[in-house]
Amino acid sequence: MITVSIVGATGYTGHDLVKILSGHPSVKIVDLSAKLEVPVMIEDEYPDLAGSISMVCGHPDTGRVIEKSDIAFLALPHTVSMKYAPELLDGGVKVIDLSADFRLESPRLFKEWYGEDHTKPELIDSAVYGMPELNRERIAKSSLVANPGCYPTAAILALAPLMGEGLVDETRIIIDAKSGVTGAGKKASLELLFAECNESVRSYKVGSHQHTPEIDQELGRLAGREIGVIFTPTLVPVNRGILCSCYLKLVKDIPGEDVLAIYRRFYSGAPFVRVLKRGEWPDTKYVTNTNYCDIGIGVLKDKKELVVVSAIDNLVKGAAGQAVQNMNIMCGCDEKEGLV
Repeated sequence: MITVSIVGATGYTGHDLVKILSGHPSVKIVDLSAKLEVPVMIEDEYPDLAGSISMVCGHPDTGRVIEKSDIAFLALPHTVSMKYAPELLDGGVKVIDLSADFRLESPRLFKEWYGEDHTKPELIDSAVYGMPELNRERIAKSSLVANPGCYPTAAILALAPLMGEGLVDETRIIIDAKSGVTGAGKKASLELLFAECNESVRSYKVGSHQHTPEIDQELGRLAGREIGVIFTPTLVPVNRGILCSCYLKLVKDIPGEDVLAIYRRFYSGAPFVRVLKRGEWPDTKYVTNTNYCDIGIGVLKDKKELVVVSAIDNLVKGAAGQAVQNMNIMCGCDEKEGLV
């Protein structure tokens, strides 16, 4: 039995981690914690968990986590995880970090995009970017996994099979991604109030979203060259889901079926990526509360353009579900165990 702790259990991602892991046949949750004024029963914080788990969620204590756990999930705000991860790793606990603290290879870029110096740059080289479809073998050997962001998960899975194939102009990649409100986390803010979000669609952080360098980094690794995408995130009035539409210029004529064949081959061993039939397009309602990423592809021959659309649940495949998928790989479980 794998013993796990969740630090940051009361956020939206923390909730989904508790929900998934409490039903995982090979897992025992041994500790829940969060930044709280007073400890709470997790089922009082989230009544939907009643009957699945009954446990106190207390204040974070790395010593307690080390004593009890094989794996620690850090569902913490950016710049906070790097304060916890080193001690946990030194104590022999494997860490899956759901913040951005270990995703970027460059400490300079981290400071540029997240506003703080990276206090543990020596751990960056040992961290593995936790996208199983790209790094399964490295994840299996790792003690520190940097779980991808939700937007990068949708964008990178949509585009990865094309990188380095010589089919598209890799200097001209446009990504238009629409996300539900839970992608902003549980913090209270004016722009996330119901009256501000409902019946409204709003783009934000155009050209300046912190997930941009993460997308550039991973696509660049696949392409073998520097990549700089144009990324526009948009908030839509739903709780969950990301629909990511990507636009690329073809540099050679290729039938749509041939592009589909490239995608099916690339994802032939990926149980949670579903490449749709020609003419079919993703819909967020078919991935909500699942760990699937659906991908649709279309070639606009008259314009020599390629359109790729992906859909994920931002809290599952974009966060908690992918983290559990990584845990399964790290611990030698079936990759699909505990997930749908």
